[in-house]
Amino acid sequence: MQVKDSNKNKRSIGWLALACLLLQLAVAPNFGIGNGRINFALIFSAVVALTIGGRTGVLCGFLAGFVFDLSTTGPVGLMALLLTVSSFQMGMECRNRLSEDLGPSVILFAIHALVVSLVYHLAMLVVGQASSAFDVIVLRMLPTLFLTVLAFVPFAYIYSHGGGSGLDLGRKSARGGHAKHGPKYTLGKL
Repeated sequence: MQVKDSNKNKRSIGWLALACLLLQLAVAPNFGIGNGRINFALIFSAVVALTIGGRTGVLCGFLAGFVFDLSTTGPVGLMALLLTVSSFQMGMECRNRLSEDLGPSVILFAIHALVVSLVYHLAMLVVGQASSAFDVIVLRMLPTLFLTVLAFVPFAYIYSHGGGSGLDLGRKSARGGHAKHGPKYTLGKL
């Protein structure tokens, strides 16, 4: 039997949100390839959706997208919509996919990052903030996809080794080592 500690999930989500917000505001504008930048809002929403999922994942996706929209010059609400839909689809199973299967989770994230980046940058072309389809695909979407997936890998690795329940980063066993994957309490052979 696993005990659900929602306060621990709230604290973990809060720390992850703070880290991704600081990275989005401080690192992303200053580090890029071409016109592509790392989308830490997408990384945050994906980590929550892949570890907790459900309503929490969708709500975090919406809030992350809204904060992203407020911190950029793009249309307000577009990234919020994209991350809400993406978080809903990634987290619809309501299980910790990162700790169960890391490789397929990274591939799933890469597919979502591709779709979100493509739709967002095509919208930039429609509203006049991009000059051509070449600019959208080659100079914006592909570098954003590459950098975002590359930045997601450390987050995925950390959260995949955090244990079997929620966003459990620093759980240690009684002897001081890292805990094993799986449930902490079992019912034995009942």
